This record gives sequence, structure tokens and C-alpha cells, in this order.
Amino acid sequence: QVHLVESGGGLVQAGDSLRLSCAASGRTGTDYGVGWFRQATGKEREFVAAISWTGTSTDYADSVKGRFTISRDNAKNTVDLQMSSLKPEDTAVYYCAAAPGKRLYTLKRSYDYWGQGTQVTVSS
Repeated sequence: QVHLVESGGGLVQAGDSLRLSCAASGRTGTDYGVGWFRQATGKEREFVAAISWTGTSTDYADSVKGRFTISRDNAKNTVDLQMSSLKPEDTAVYYCAAAPGKRLYTLKRSYDYWGQGTQVTVSS
């Protein structure tokens, strides 16, 4: 079992930056890919970014490409999402998720473990 806790959300203005962090605990000795997803009010949860176990492979949704950067520190069991040039449409609850394996995964169904989420609100 892997327990995930997100932090770093908040209220910012359009154009600002924010850094989210996902801390993993529990069975962290195995390889796992990590993803960030988000869910806006009234919408389905959508893929944002993902990173492989070694951190050498990353992928992003087109809507955040060039603005968001995912990174991980396996020694600290953390995965961060650096968000820049934020837009009102980035407003959502952001979730991190873990999937057993070495690859990166972009589909929700690939992930076994989910955090509780952190709210990001971007005002115009």
C-alpha cells in the first residue's frame, strides 16, 4: 500500500506560479510511476503530467505543455509539479497518483493509489 499526500495548493492570480508536492509513504520500496491529474467542478478528472520511476521520461497534457514541469526525488519519496503562467482554466483539485512499474502512465486506470487532492484556484 502506498499513501500519497498532496500539498502546495492555494489561490493565485493569473500569470503566477505555484509548486505542488506529492509525498509518498508506506510501500515505497517498489518501482512506481507517478502522475498528476486534475478535476474541475463539474468535469471529469483529466491527465496533467506523468513521470517514470527513474525520472528520465515525462509526459504532459497539451494544455499544460511548456508551463508545467514534473520532477521527482526518489530519495525523499516526493514528486513535484511546478506550475507557471497559470490561467483561470487551471483551476481544479489536483491529485497525484502512483502506478506500480517503471514506466510513465497517462491513463487513470493504470493508477492504483491516489491522494486526497489539493485545491488550486487561479483568479483572473
